[in-house]
Amino acid sequence: MIEVHPDRRVPVAAKALFDHTLDSLGSLLADWNEPTYRARQVMEWVYRHGAEAYTDMTNVPRRLREKLSVAAPIFEGQILRKSDSDDGTVKLLLGWADGGNSECVMIPDEERRTACVSTQVGCPVGCSFCASGLDGLQRQLSAGQMVEQVMRIRRLCEPEDRLSNVVFMGTGEPLANYDATLAAVRTINAPWGMQIGARKITISTVGLPAQMRKLADEQLQVTLALSLHAPNDELRRQIIPWASRVTIEELVEAARYYFDRTGREITIEYVLLGDVNDRPQHAEELAAVCHRMRSNVNLIVYNPVPGLDFQRPAPRVAERFLDSLRAHGVNTHLRRSRGLDVDAACGQLRRQVPQVQRARTAVATKPMTSP
Repeated sequence: MIEVHPDRRVPVAAKALFDHTLDSLGSLLADWNEPTYRARQVMEWVYRHGAEAYTDMTNVPRRLREKLSVAAPIFEGQILRKSDSDDGTVKLLLGWADGGNSECVMIPDEERRTACVSTQVGCPVGCSFCASGLDGLQRQLSAGQMVEQVMRIRRLCEPEDRLSNVVFMGTGEPLANYDATLAAVRTINAPWGMQIGARKITISTVGLPAQMRKLADEQLQVTLALSLHAPNDELRRQIIPWASRVTIEELVEAARYYFDRTGREITIEYVLLGDVNDRPQHAEELAAVCHRMRSNVNLIVYNPVPGLDFQRPAPRVAERFLDSLRAHGVNTHLRRSRGLDVDAACGQLRRQVPQVQRARTAVATKPMTSP
């Protein structure tokens, strides 16, 4: 319900524009006795023309623009910090009205520009090698706050190098914020929205089988990335606390269901941790897991996080692991770390907390390797 200020008869702010769909904005306008076609005009201004304020929308009546600026503000957050890497990667720290904040990253490549966005303020998973869960989970992000991250990243791209890909691989577990994540995906993909193809969108998960199956039933054609990071349950439980809830066998079954329903291969994300999960027997075990489902593997050399006792494997070790997987017939790529100098690489994003509020009660220790 939209409340109305008794003096100005202007709606009190209720929901940011990026949280609206074309239909919901049309319903809001209908409640105001405004023509619903204005909703499509507004969406075109924002998503197609990149309007940053309602004052830019010259074919929308001024009275309506004033009401919308209060009831559906375009940008909800503020850019608190912009960090530019020497390799062209750009990281943004966005602050939200409740004091929470999120990081998102623009990753440039020769053929594409990718937005890496967060789905939660903090992360509940607590992977022992990742910065994102160090301060725990504060709250979920709304669909609009995810879309806003993508829109702000799009503004960093040059016209000739438009934003082409979106990965939900920032801070948080996307499938633990399922409804908001899916709503954001639909806006990013929609003809009235950002018009980014579903196959250019990737949702990453540490492995929630029920949600993986639910996502398969959405028939969205998005890429599903599974953060495996270990080839057996014993080692996986040592480095991923949530792995105690689910076995690799259950994840394989959910991944097979996803392929059967969508025809889309699963991408296995595997962070190589020096002397932890990077030995020849681990490569053989991982290959055996991959052969039980339609998948490809992205290897990621560990990106250092201050205070965590893990090491990057030597280049020859990473290459040996890569060669072993390929020798076993697994389609594998070694992902290049981007934005290391601004802590924007995989595993380095985190919820920003004032130092006086950060009380780390435990020191992360490196787990034993599997037998």
